[in-house]
Amino acid sequence: MRGFRSALSRAAARTRAELQGTPRRRLSHSAATPVRPSFGIAFDIDGVILRGRSPIGGSPQAIQRLYADDGTLKIPFLFLTNGGGVPEYKRALELSELLGVNISPSQVVHGHSPYRELVKRFEDDPIVAVGKGEPAAVMAEYGFRKVLSIDDYSSYFREIDPLAPFKKWNVGQSDCKNLMSEKMHPPYDVYSERVKGVFVVSDPVDWGRDLQVLCDILSTGGLPGNGKGDQPPLYFAADDLEYQAAFPSERLGMGAFRIALESIFNQVNDLPLKYTSYGKPNPFVFKNAANILEKLAMGIYPKSQSTKEVKDHQFSTIYMIGDNPKVDICGVLKAGPPWSSILTRTGVFRGTDNDLKFPADLVVDTVEDAISCILEKECIR
Repeated sequence: MRGFRSALSRAAARTRAELQGTPRRRLSHSAATPVRPSFGIAFDIDGVILRGRSPIGGSPQAIQRLYADDGTLKIPFLFLTNGGGVPEYKRALELSELLGVNISPSQVVHGHSPYRELVKRFEDDPIVAVGKGEPAAVMAEYGFRKVLSIDDYSSYFREIDPLAPFKKWNVGQSDCKNLMSEKMHPPYDVYSERVKGVFVVSDPVDWGRDLQVLCDILSTGGLPGNGKGDQPPLYFAADDLEYQAAFPSERLGMGAFRIALESIFNQVNDLPLKYTSYGKPNPFVFKNAANILEKLAMGIYPKSQSTKEVKDHQFSTIYMIGDNPKVDICGVLKAGPPWSSILTRTGVFRGTDNDLKFPADLVVDTVEDAISCILEKECIR
């Protein structure tokens, strides 16, 4: 590992000098027959690629270097983010527009992407999806048949949120009359069918209401207002305490909401809250990302599948470029080889030196610096 860090550091020193006076060039291979790269790349989004909806750190130029001059992908990479709230194909379209390249949905791995693996268990069960954006649409896209967003679910229950009359904002929920109209056909009867699963898809918007309604669902066996019952399964797409958004300092994330829910639930119930968290730094997420990168590489270089050497090929290195030591770098440390970490100073991390608790293999200023170091180390011009 020391040798690897030294190689990256030497590459960083060389590329910093080049970046000051040399115009950017797109990636190209001089060999007549393209050779499959032995490495892949995973990018965090918030604080590395974007701040809000604005590209940062030279991210468009950095990403474009992973494509050939004709626009085809040459280096397998994906976006590995704890964010979400929209289907992967919508995020891919957004990133394509902002970065000026063609991003496929298979290159977007949200914190909630692993929920796909739970479809068989909950496919025909009533579930509630929580969070900003389109949480119910996300779950329906994955194949869950009986899903309601917490906005729609809570609007069926009069007075379930006692503070609703005092709220001057619109959180996107329909009123009860519209929900009960002939035009609205809910996927299940909320008054008789118990919620069998709760999925926090993205950061909740109305914390006060959502904490109240989730406590109702989880304390009553999935049927609010009907006494105590066994807790339905609860899933969180991520467990970030903080993340970098457009505001200068970090914002509270889904992990903070989980802490609030757990603290309240445990105070009003005899048994502690049970839940499952996905997202970084869970090693499962990195294993899943490695498998997706392998499939991407096979798609980019289909002819390479015909030889036993490449069929048995594993990446020698997968670079994780992130801004949050507690999430991105910790996840790499837990995942182990072939993962390697690069920490940028454009998001949560702003230090001069490395993070003390979760040290990265390399610390750079921007994602553009990170890509320059990687391509230099991998001898790709």
